[in-house]
Amino acid sequence: MLEDLYREVILRHYQDPANRRKLPNADAQSFTQNPLCGDEITVAACIEGGRLADAAFEARGCSISQASADMMADLIRGKTIDAAVQLAAEFKRMMSDTDGEPSDELGDLVALRSIRKYPVRIKCALLPWTTLVDALQKYRADPAERSTVGAS
Repeated sequence: MLEDLYREVILRHYQDPANRRKLPNADAQSFTQNPLCGDEITVAACIEGGRLADAAFEARGCSISQASADMMADLIRGKTIDAAVQLAAEFKRMMSDTDGEPSDELGDLVALRSIRKYPVRIKCALLPWTTLVDALQKYRADPAERSTVGAS
């Protein structure tokens, strides 16, 4: 029963993602691909006052990576950069820790816990998160880059 509920949550975020869109004027952005399965994702964020004011993704790939990206964007919106990086670490821990209980802060992402039964799919679920962390690291490392990320 719980497995069915989790499947529904994943499908809902995959089939009707609220956050799959281009984010004009993004302050932080990164692109990553998983060469093993072909998933590709771009994660973008607008940062105001040290908080992620908006987040979005563009992707081509499996339902797991896209659902994870949609849930991630919902969860990180309004968080500080440090809090978003911490959530990425918590999500990674949840996906690798078979004994521990997930943090309540992970919300719908708990549905992806069932993916752990399929180790090759864990990378799909983590792809948006590693891309987010990369985008935020680039944002912090290169202030000059900030003014050109969203420009096109």
